[in-house]
Amino acid sequence: MPEIERHPLEPFLPPNARLLMLGSFPPPRARWCMDFFYPNRTNMMWEIFGELFFGDHLRLVDVANKSFFKDDIIALLREHGIAIFDTACAVRRLQGNASDKFLEVVEKTDIPALLSQIPLCHDIVCTGQKSAETLCEDYGATVPKMGESSTFLVAGREMHLWRMPSSSRAYPMRLQDKAAYYRTMMEHIGLISLP
Repeated sequence: MPEIERHPLEPFLPPNARLLMLGSFPPPRARWCMDFFYPNRTNMMWEIFGELFFGDHLRLVDVANKSFFKDDIIALLREHGIAIFDTACAVRRLQGNASDKFLEVVEKTDIPALLSQIPLCHDIVCTGQKSAETLCEDYGATVPKMGESSTFLVAGREMHLWRMPSSSRAYPMRLQDKAAYYRTMMEHIGLISLP
């Protein structure tokens, strides 16, 4: 039986957060290129954010060092009020890799405790199928169709759950198409201005 792995990062919760991004769980440490969320250099999340906020998918990528510009990413998230954590805080990796398909959730994240620290937040985005399913199990929420949202309650607070395509390169969709889903969501919430 694989050993239980606890979440290695603290939740990133800027007090002005209006959006909470929830993945499933970080990849194994050997795949990290920085100490922050979405740390795998092959993951497209920070390229999506570069495209959305700067019109340049490499703006947050430290190409020379095969890493990301962590300080720039954190500044961007603080400026726009975006919080990040994962739906699991303890897992077993059944295949020893980063695939959600082989993650066994041992302990779920206390979502009400996260939300109590970000009172302006009324939108949650799940950045993959596993995170959406894990969240919906406990709150009676419906997993929305890709790019859409559903409404549910957490500790009496009405929340909108958004379902986005996975930022993993294993998910077969072009960067520009993934970014388009994120853009539509962020425009709806008001984090990005309509052109």
